[in-house]
Amino acid sequence: MFDYSFAELSSILVMQGFAGLILFSVFVLMALGLAIIFGQMGVINMAHGEFMILGAYVTFLTSHLFQNYLPWAYPAYFFVAMVLAFITSGALGLVVEWLLIRHLYARPLDTLLATWGLSLILQQIFRSTFGAREVGVELPDWMMGSLNVSDTIEVQINGLFVMGLTLAITTAVLVLLFKSRWGLQVRAVTTNRTMSGAVGIDTRRIDRLTFGLGCGVAGVAGAAFTMIGSTGPTSGQLYIVDTFLVVVFGGAQSLLGTVASAFTISQSQSALEFFLSGSMAKVITLLIVIGLLMLRPQGLFVLKIRR
Repeated sequence: MFDYSFAELSSILVMQGFAGLILFSVFVLMALGLAIIFGQMGVINMAHGEFMILGAYVTFLTSHLFQNYLPWAYPAYFFVAMVLAFITSGALGLVVEWLLIRHLYARPLDTLLATWGLSLILQQIFRSTFGAREVGVELPDWMMGSLNVSDTIEVQINGLFVMGLTLAITTAVLVLLFKSRWGLQVRAVTTNRTMSGAVGIDTRRIDRLTFGLGCGVAGVAGAAFTMIGSTGPTSGQLYIVDTFLVVVFGGAQSLLGTVASAFTISQSQSALEFFLSGSMAKVITLLIVIGLLMLRPQGLFVLKIRR
């Protein structure tokens, strides 16, 4: 590290910071859906990563569909794929909540085991359908290449797109939860489920739609993930631990905490990767977060909830 000049070191740190922002974007999209499910409903969804991978595979199939049948519209395929990924993952989430989760709300350990089993089932379905090898999509021409910020600093266009998408999705979810009638009902159920039911709110319907929304956002995260990496049947497991870490560290019921936590963890991990190996950077980041959680077990941000 000490062989670099100040200008070179500054450029490297800026590039690492940009890489951290891309990682931050993936963390936010993944953790946003999980924060909705875990934070608002208290459900530990171990299959959350597989809903993300479902969105990625939907994007992969949409890409091939446009390449083979609508090549003239290929530059815009991702926007169609993103909508389809949200609908597909969200619809599966609604079905899973109705068939499985709604019977286990009072049994958190059983919910964890059931969703872990669902995770294994979905992985095998992906493996049987798409094969064990990872697949990727071909980026549209407008998303390829990089922008030269300076002579020594380049930023990838696909990374910028993922960051912009993260901002748009996060804003949309926040508006939905804090500015809509449905969002008001969700927060009411979170605050006091018994009283919400007493005043006429259909808490079962709110639970189902909330679970579906969280899974749909995970599907969008999977679609975005195809822009920066390849996808395999077990790719979701690579991010599920980090995603839970982001949600718990930020405060399980705080979306603002989720965003702040994702930024802190991603930037710390990216900066440490410059000095250490990737695995050691993740280990040290994990140890730091665990240490902070020992001092503040409720996370960075806390909402007062009445049960």
